[in-house]
Amino acid sequence: MSTQRRDSKQGNCEQGNCEPSCGHESLWDGIVDSQPLTASRQTRLAKVMARMAEHPAASCILAVHGRKVVGIATRQDLMAVMVRSPDKWPQMTLADAMTSPVITLAKPAITALALLLKQFAHHHISHLPVVDTQDRLLGLIDQTRLLQATQMSSRQENPPLQRAQLFSEITLKIRQSLQLKDILQTTVNEIQRLLAADRVLIYQVLPDGTGQTISEAVVPPYPSIIGMPFPEEVFPEEYQGLYAQGRVRAIADVHDPASGISACLIEFIEQWDIRAKMIVPIVHPLKPSLGSDPGKHLWGLLIVHQCRSPRQWSDFELDLMQQLAGQISLALSQGQLLEYLEDRVKLRTSELTQANLALKQEIRERQQVELALRQSEAQLRLITNNLPVLIAYVDCAGRYRFNNEVYQHWLGKPPAQINGKSIKSVMGKAYYEKIRPYVETALAGEQVTYESELAFKGEQVRSVSVTYIPHLNIPHLKGDDDGTGLPLIKGFFALTTDISDRKAIERMKDEFIAVVSHELRTPLTSIHTSLKLMATGRLGQLSEDGQQMLEVADENTDRLVRLVNNVLDLQRIESGEVTIDAHECDVGSLIAEAAEAMQSTAQQHDIEIQTQSVSLVIWADPDYIVQTLTNLLGNAIKFSSPGSTIHLSVRPHIDLAMALFSVQDYGQGIPTNKLNSIFERFQQVDSSDSRKKGGTGLGLTICHKIVEQHSGKIWAESQLGVGSCFYFTIPLSPN
Repeated sequence: MSTQRRDSKQGNCEQGNCEPSCGHESLWDGIVDSQPLTASRQTRLAKVMARMAEHPAASCILAVHGRKVVGIATRQDLMAVMVRSPDKWPQMTLADAMTSPVITLAKPAITALALLLKQFAHHHISHLPVVDTQDRLLGLIDQTRLLQATQMSSRQENPPLQRAQLFSEITLKIRQSLQLKDILQTTVNEIQRLLAADRVLIYQVLPDGTGQTISEAVVPPYPSIIGMPFPEEVFPEEYQGLYAQGRVRAIADVHDPASGISACLIEFIEQWDIRAKMIVPIVHPLKPSLGSDPGKHLWGLLIVHQCRSPRQWSDFELDLMQQLAGQISLALSQGQLLEYLEDRVKLRTSELTQANLALKQEIRERQQVELALRQSEAQLRLITNNLPVLIAYVDCAGRYRFNNEVYQHWLGKPPAQINGKSIKSVMGKAYYEKIRPYVETALAGEQVTYESELAFKGEQVRSVSVTYIPHLNIPHLKGDDDGTGLPLIKGFFALTTDISDRKAIERMKDEFIAVVSHELRTPLTSIHTSLKLMATGRLGQLSEDGQQMLEVADENTDRLVRLVNNVLDLQRIESGEVTIDAHECDVGSLIAEAAEAMQSTAQQHDIEIQTQSVSLVIWADPDYIVQTLTNLLGNAIKFSSPGSTIHLSVRPHIDLAMALFSVQDYGQGIPTNKLNSIFERFQQVDSSDSRKKGGTGLGLTICHKIVEQHSGKIWAESQLGVGSCFYFTIPLSPN
């Protein structure tokens, strides 16, 4: 809250309307600014500083409410706020910069310069608003303007006025300089001239306790001590504490025992012919720092020496010295603040220069990146438009965000018409219902590939292979995810390839294989039977070499019969001729039947089959499940070492609606890069395996087809030199 105080001395001008004869009007015109800068308390400091910049002669701005003065802020107050809050000050208000109470003066009290000077000196102020009897603002008296008016007025023999005028002269000269060194030198020169002293000096106390004279005015023939360093013993720490608390000393005779100066110190100062001295402390705030309250410390001493003879110092001289020390303290604070602001300006200018350079570099880099992106995008679009596949990007809402030009060539739908539309609206409701499970799988984060029939332009139906690749946003920064730490699905990429020609070739191949297999089965059966009959010896005994050749022929014929049977089985499954007769089956009896069927083969290879099952009922065709198990067991026997064990087991899957079968062997193992391809036709770990082990390369393919027919999955896990484990799942009975 701002407080107001109005001097009650009104003289003969009771109502504030001076008569011309009283001489007050000429005094008013000479010292009062009738149009001072004013603003509301809530005015932003940014606007206040702008107004101050428009009026460089104004040294303060008054906060008014109506026409009443409620606050005052000097340029120094505004600068201090800018230092304390360099980032926030533009948003602060004028009220935040008002630090001292408002002292006002009623117009009738303007009677003499001496009284006005006394007001400024008594309240330690630099501006004095003038109001009428209703406290309404009439004008402003600035101390500098008052001092100038005082200098122009004639001096009187009135001691208080003379003292005020002398002080005003010195203060004015101090304020006319901006450099601290010039201010200090002007001060000692004017004091020496005013007091007719032999030596006036300013002694600065250094942080380590020592000190030195930094400004001096001395008359001949007395020696100068400017720049001379003094040890800590000359001005001990306890003395510094006393002067920091405001101690002043006026010593008329240094040899007088009542002066309290020790003998050793008298001996020390005699070398400069000092007979009398006056000492006043210079105390000023610590260097300002952001976010901290400034403290105060003893900066130095203002000292006057009389060398010719002892001197009795007057109260006027001592009071003058104290006021000038206060002016020096103010000059120190302002100089330090100016230095601090200049440093801040240099630092900020350097930061802005660096930021500007960095911004220019960033702009150049972004322009280069944007150019590279545009070129890359143009190249990518050129590539995608010329690839013979449908390429699209679908967002998480199921809407197309990118399509290549092949959509128009194949489907007759330009990308511009497709963009932003849903899959259902573009491809049709019936087709969307067929592919909907695959779309949902892709939006769940899993890659999926499927084959379908798609109507091309002109009602031509073509076979296509479609792959959906999820677009995952892997969270790595705070705020990139939904709080779970899991990848976010942004959409998926869709690649559609025309496989009609491949399908036609496959159909021709399957038909050829089926025809050849059927044509081969009858003669192969006849040859196989004949070889078996000859092996019994009923048609006569063969030589030892003939017997070996007969065994080789029988073994290869047996393998050829199995190959033909496997080819025909696979052809029937893929052509849809096989119908799965699913019903409830007990898994225990199925694995027991499969193990028993392969027991003789296992014994021939010195292999033991161990089974383990739980009570589960599956929904499946038991013949095909046993066929799958025997194929996997036979595969495990062929690749296991003699004396080893094969484990056949079944247990509930993690998905409680499925049963999990597993066949574990401890054979040679399968390389990691072969684990997915071994379920394809004629794929084996080693090309020599079919000859060494007697395999056809179709057993695992048949297993894969059978499991798929039962809506299950089959896969393998293996480690080289340790063994392999084949898994497949079959649905449990719905009951």
